[in-house]
Amino acid sequence: MGTVVDDAASAEFHDFFERHYAELARLAHLLTGESDAADDLAADALLALWHRWDRVRAADHPVAYARGVVANLARSRIRSAVRERRRITLFWSQREDKTENPDIPGMVDVQEALRRLPFRKRACVVLRHAFDLSEKDTALSLGISVGTVKSQTSKGMAELQRLLGSQEAPRRMHAAVLRATGAEGRER
Repeated sequence: MGTVVDDAASAEFHDFFERHYAELARLAHLLTGESDAADDLAADALLALWHRWDRVRAADHPVAYARGVVANLARSRIRSAVRERRRITLFWSQREDKTENPDIPGMVDVQEALRRLPFRKRACVVLRHAFDLSEKDTALSLGISVGTVKSQTSKGMAELQRLLGSQEAPRRMHAAVLRATGAEGRER
């Protein structure tokens, strides 16, 4: 049998979960580019938040804290995937048959372009343009300064524009994010 304090904390966490789970899963999807992993990362982040719920609910910006946890978990997943790719590449590089002049697609869609950005630039661009967060909220979510958010977002957008060959990268990105996350119908 729980105490009144435990029941209140549980109810608060449940409300937080209901309000922010979808957003956190969407953030995980955009940061990793993996729709299958997004739910797992959001669930892992919320589990970590539950274990520290007293500290989280006392924070000035609990949602920013949650976004930071998702960003850190996404970063860890990406690093793990990179290490795995390196191991696979090392294995296949020892084979004798190599492909010369591989066919490289001419068109790069928004998600492909986002995957090419370093993690911090990608996170800043996604939070600023896909989630429409302020520079301050983005900085809080990622645990970096507002100046770093400005710099990384600017550099990330310039790189996206170069990759996409368009000055309309923010609009294209927003539209692609809505399509990729199924929010397109809700936006209208």
